[in-house]
Amino acid sequence: MEGNPKPVVLLVDDEDMVITSLRALLLIETDYEVHAFTRPEEAAKLLETTHVDVAVSDYLMPKMTGIQLLARAKELRPEASRVLLTGHADKASAIQAINEVGLFQYLEKPWENAQLLLVLHHAVERARLLSDLRTKIGELDTAHSSLKDVQKRLLRAFL
Repeated sequence: MEGNPKPVVLLVDDEDMVITSLRALLLIETDYEVHAFTRPEEAAKLLETTHVDVAVSDYLMPKMTGIQLLARAKELRPEASRVLLTGHADKASAIQAINEVGLFQYLEKPWENAQLLLVLHHAVERARLLSDLRTKIGELDTAHSSLKDVQKRLLRAFL
C-alpha cells in the first residue's frame, strides 16, 4: 500500500467496552486510522464527510440498527466494505444484511481477534481494489471518448 494513505476503519457499537476493545486491538495491531462511535447517528454523519474503507457495526443498537447504518454506508461510501458484528446468532438477520447492504462479512460476538484482523485486512483490500477499478474505468471512459473524437475528426478530414 505504498503511497496510499492509511486505511480508514469506522467502528460502531453502543457498548463502550466493545468500542474500547476494538479500538485498542486495531491501534496495537494495525496502522489503520480508526473512528469509533457508540451512537450510530454520529457515525452516519461522519460517513457524509469522511472517506471510509471499512464500516464495522453492531447489529442491535438504539435509534438505528447496524443494517440501517451499513445501508447508509453503502449509499454514501459504496466502495467501503461493510462488516456486521452481532451477539445474536440470527441467520435471518445475516441474510437480510447480505441482501440489503451487500455485507462483506458477518461476525459473531465474542469475536476472535485473529479472525477479526484477517477480515478487516481483506475488507480494506477489497475497498482499495474497488476504488482502483473505479479509477481505471474512468480512465478508460476518458480514453474511449478521446479516441471517438479523433475518429470523427479523421473522418471529417477525409470526407
